[in-house]
Amino acid sequence: MLTTLLALGALAQAQTAPIAFTGATVHPVSGPVVEDGVVVVQGGRILAVGPRGGTPIPPGAEVVDVTGKVIVPGLVDTHSHVGAGGTGELNERMGPLQPALTSIDTIDATHPSLELARAGGITTVNVMPGSGNLIGGQTAYLKLRDGRTVDELLLCSDRRSEVCGGLKMANGTNPQGSGGYPSTRMAAAAMVRNAFLTAKKGGPSKKKRKKDAEGTIATGDLTNDPLRQVMAGQRVVHFHTHRADDIVTAIRMGQEFGFTPVLHHVSEGWKVVDAIAAAGCPARSSSSTARAARKRPWSCASRRRRSSPPPGCPWRCTPTTRSPTAACSCAPAAWPSAAGCPRTRRSPRSP
Repeated sequence: MLTTLLALGALAQAQTAPIAFTGATVHPVSGPVVEDGVVVVQGGRILAVGPRGGTPIPPGAEVVDVTGKVIVPGLVDTHSHVGAGGTGELNERMGPLQPALTSIDTIDATHPSLELARAGGITTVNVMPGSGNLIGGQTAYLKLRDGRTVDELLLCSDRRSEVCGGLKMANGTNPQGSGGYPSTRMAAAAMVRNAFLTAKKGGPSKKKRKKDAEGTIATGDLTNDPLRQVMAGQRVVHFHTHRADDIVTAIRMGQEFGFTPVLHHVSEGWKVVDAIAAAGCPARSSSSTARAARKRPWSCASRRRRSSPPPGCPWRCTPTTRSPTAACSCAPAAWPSAAGCPRTRRSPRSP
């Protein structure tokens, strides 16, 4: 159902004459459901929505009868990895700072995940690199048209001269490691600051920096140009962050270098909601994150041992980290010297 209507929408974008879809049940973004509705589109834009008889159809418009169908607004997925064949293709481990990389170069427009997204009513996606690096690379804004190449799906006209996506950044434990990767949050923040300072001060002088017709910074410096575009407000930062202090660090980084990050995941955002609101940062969470946050006060108490301890020998469980989905470490809780209580410490397996 949705796939058919989305294909019709792609047809509408390819044609210059208006197209009127009539007879469907229409669910507008706001307002009541319209039975026996009319949707008029032209050049990929919606011109009119309303009931049949009360919505004028332009002269010369092609009329498509979709009686019995349902038309809904296209969904926008702001955090997607479709078309890449798995996150392994989106995490380049040759170093923690990779602003020159772009997810455009790993997207297969014929991958079945794009068709699945379309079938679910998703029409626009932000395909991002993974969170294995502090700066993972550039994201790609796609319209899920019926195309065979990624260039046919991009929301920009020319990927060589326009900004066609955002910049993926991450903090916390995901981008930590060895072999040049930071092992602490202090080192991670310092590395990111140094990258922005280098982009701000180094490279071609401001007088020599060329701009295209849209005013986009483009010097041919693949590493520093994306960071300069962020600081100039031309490229949006999409920031993977979970813990409360990591969220605050992401906000602070933006304040230091003049950008407002879009926060993704924000598992402990409820702890610093005032800071997020004061900074004006959009926050993209998920239902699983919300469920984990709601369970946080009692998550460990609810994770019982697979085999119960002897009577009178209670277990005290505490989270191993501050993450709401952390495993629990359980140990004897003030066990008495009563007969039948084990003397050795035992830790139950986390489910």
